[in-house]
Amino acid sequence: MDKSLKSILIKHGFSFKKAYGQNFLTDTNLLDEIVEKAGVTENDTVLEIGCGAGALTYALSKKAKRVVGYEIDQKLKPVLQETVGDCKNVEIVFGDIMKQKLTDVENKLGGEYIMVANLPYYITTPIIMHFLENAKKIKAMVIMVQEEVAYRLAAKAGSSDYGAITVGINLRGNAQVVLRVPREKFTPSPNVDSAVTKIVIESGKFNGVDLTKVRDAVRCGFSSRRKMFVNNIMNTYKIPRSEAENCLISAGLETTVRGESLSAQDYVNLSKFLPERANKNG
Repeated sequence: MDKSLKSILIKHGFSFKKAYGQNFLTDTNLLDEIVEKAGVTENDTVLEIGCGAGALTYALSKKAKRVVGYEIDQKLKPVLQETVGDCKNVEIVFGDIMKQKLTDVENKLGGEYIMVANLPYYITTPIIMHFLENAKKIKAMVIMVQEEVAYRLAAKAGSSDYGAITVGINLRGNAQVVLRVPREKFTPSPNVDSAVTKIVIESGKFNGVDLTKVRDAVRCGFSSRRKMFVNNIMNTYKIPRSEAENCLISAGLETTVRGESLSAQDYVNLSKFLPERANKNG
């Protein structure tokens, strides 16, 4: 890009929308570092969610075989035309990724792909879980979010940051915080620092396991963080204490354990001994 991003935005009369969590990166060295941390090569197809003004899209296009970007803000059309319109390996789709059929998205991408996204807080969990639970061809996610959220995604069992989304990630892969991004690197500057988390999908992890039942167990485990897990099991599955304790014992767990101390493997083991939920909508 031979013009500053700021001048391009001004030229097209663009105004930032808080509702979309629009904070754009302009530091080319940092953008290149994100692409490097993502592990993108000339053989990779990249799905970018939230192209913004196209600075990261451009950086990705220099390394990737192909970039397909989804951008919700139609007013960025002329900006993106100017910033990445000449990139022959870039295709921009205007629309909400969460309203697209994932099978259609993956068909467009072809084979395996890396997902790269700069996400506002409110959409982070829905997008990550949507792809974790439904994507068939994804091999990695590289997510830039608020710093505290990034560490939550990669938290260890038993830590205060550990939560249901951490277990959800660990059921399909492993997460690691790979880069910190100070707030002053963004335009406009947000109120918090950000960080990049890389989630590597492990093909075949927990194959043959009923993940629906495991996810029910995870929701149960984190339904009341301060309570012992046995109490959550009693309330969720509508069973007496003795039966709930037997489920934990059968899975090799202490009856006093709390949900936030269990690993993904623990939840997989436990799910085999839990009954069907008494009320799926409850």
